[in-house]
Amino acid sequence: MNLTQNEVMIFLPILVLFGLWTGWNDMKEMKITNKTVLLLIGIFVVIGPFLLSWEAYLWRFAYAGIVLAITFVMNALRMIGGGDAKFVAAGALYVAAGDWVSAAVILVCTMLATPILMLIARISPIRRLTPEWKCWTAGLHLPMGIALGSALILYYSLPLMGG
Repeated sequence: MNLTQNEVMIFLPILVLFGLWTGWNDMKEMKITNKTVLLLIGIFVVIGPFLLSWEAYLWRFAYAGIVLAITFVMNALRMIGGGDAKFVAAGALYVAAGDWVSAAVILVCTMLATPILMLIARISPIRRLTPEWKCWTAGLHLPMGIALGSALILYYSLPLMGG
């Protein structure tokens, strides 16, 4: 991974909170809120210049813009939700330039795991603890906030595991 130790130590705790919140809220409301996305961007805007070179910092915005364009097309084609598209673009700010393939593989893995985990959750006793959550009756629609938040957490955790 091309993340610096400082990036991992500063951003990981923040991304754990955002990842957990995003997954929780997406399961409960089937929404990734604009407030969540704007806070994720805002934190990077404020802290990023202290952790990255100016060039690397600006390149992350360029990459995030490309990701936003791609995910908006995916949203227009009804492949992903609007909140998912915005969250992926905001999360792209946190991915180091040389890590795009690794980050994409992590994201694909979490996206493949989400339907399996949701199927298990829908037939497990956990559903009775939160009967008002919208994810239980969303049919084929899945709370991808679980996958998106988990992908960021895993991506930032790998350097701590020697990956």
